[in-house]
Amino acid sequence: MTDVLVAEIQAALGPRGWLDPADAGSLLTGWRGTYSGTPILVARPDTVEGVQEVVRACARHGATVVSQGGNTGLSGGSVPIDDPSDGRPSVLLLTSRLNRIVSVDPARFTITAEAGCTIEQVQQAAAAVGQQLAMDWGARGTATVGGAISTNAGGLNVLRFGNTRRHVLGLEAVLADGRVFDGLRALRKDNTGYDLKQLFIGAEGTLGVVTRAVFELQPAMPHHRSLFAALAGLDTVTDLYGLARSIDPGGLTAFELVPEMGVGVAVDVLDVVRPIGTRAEWYLLARFSGSEPVTDTVTRFLSEAVERGYVTDAVVADTASQEANLWTLRDELPPETLFDSRGAKFDAAVPIDRIPGFQRSVEAIAERLCGPEAVTFSFGHLGDGNLHVYVLASLEPGGRLAPDLVESVTAAVDAVIWELGGTISAEHGVGQDLLGRLPGQKSQVEFDLMRAVKAAIDPTDLFNPGKGAQTIEHSTRPA
Repeated sequence: MTDVLVAEIQAALGPRGWLDPADAGSLLTGWRGTYSGTPILVARPDTVEGVQEVVRACARHGATVVSQGGNTGLSGGSVPIDDPSDGRPSVLLLTSRLNRIVSVDPARFTITAEAGCTIEQVQQAAAAVGQQLAMDWGARGTATVGGAISTNAGGLNVLRFGNTRRHVLGLEAVLADGRVFDGLRALRKDNTGYDLKQLFIGAEGTLGVVTRAVFELQPAMPHHRSLFAALAGLDTVTDLYGLARSIDPGGLTAFELVPEMGVGVAVDVLDVVRPIGTRAEWYLLARFSGSEPVTDTVTRFLSEAVERGYVTDAVVADTASQEANLWTLRDELPPETLFDSRGAKFDAAVPIDRIPGFQRSVEAIAERLCGPEAVTFSFGHLGDGNLHVYVLASLEPGGRLAPDLVESVTAAVDAVIWELGGTISAEHGVGQDLLGRLPGQKSQVEFDLMRAVKAAIDPTDLFNPGKGAQTIEHSTRPA
């Protein structure tokens, strides 16, 4: 059966349309190196019809389909499971050759792109007509349209423009029976029933293969000013955020937390310059944008922040190189890239006023369970309450936290997140990584509803089996 399936797909896609798994290299391993698996074939269709051929062939022969975009996900959702419980072989379907900008419609403020286009590619196409795709994150040059939709990706501009879900006007997807769901309507309003496209956004490839999408564009904001400020303490962030929103609620596009331990390492190992001479435990990296100059806005914000004791010092980027230096520093903060250290990782979101208490609680857990040498490394999207938190054995390259400690820390921190009314997955999705942890957050009703949707759209569990919240059978959360 496997040989016949492989031969069918190879014949349908032609010599450039597939890879032998032995030649697939890093495509078979997630970005963090935590999850990997070997498919029977790597399919590389370059048309929607090619995707249909792969899906239909896999359905006929009892294989599964795992779709992959830029493979920048952090939860193991875009790679096959090495030893699936049902024993079915998998085909890894890459969207990288579906990489065409279909249309740019400046009068409509929309752009239509294939799933394999990178986010940066779409951003550049929008900029060419004086508009912008507001979605943005560090992996913009690798992450793809399909991956962003499948994970409902967040990023740097969520504070002003929202997650990916807010930008998708329509999409197209290949379903489990090979039919195409054509929801490519570039409409802001359509009250004709269920908004079916929303089912595929954040579904992590478990309901179908997204092939094209229509995104809403925004007017270009030609004026930007980024600032880097030394915080008087983490307890000031709620008041500082309130101040920024009161001064220019629509112009505040980014409000990021940066730790000194990250700045210190980045300056040592990367080609970045320390932005400010004053040392503090925490820094704010913020950006104001607008159609008119925002210099006065930034000046007023910093003057009042200093006067009220929220920040002790600050610098404003005056040149393109200074701006790039600040955001390169932010993009390179994840420990996996900065100093190759591994430990307990959290993609947490809590209400912004609870961030200081959350950070202190994690620090206390780390010290209690791992000892005084343990490091709590936190950074991220302060304005929308999303912190990326790591509990590490140390900041030394190659440092590893013992598996039993990772398990204990994870359980303790998850409990704190839920107590604070938060979530254990703000923007990285469920994948394989969170399957054992989600029952503490969601009710049985939620799991039942998600399984019902999965069963209705993909009754044979063809797409990405073993991934996502809908795979969880029972909740242990108290009623």
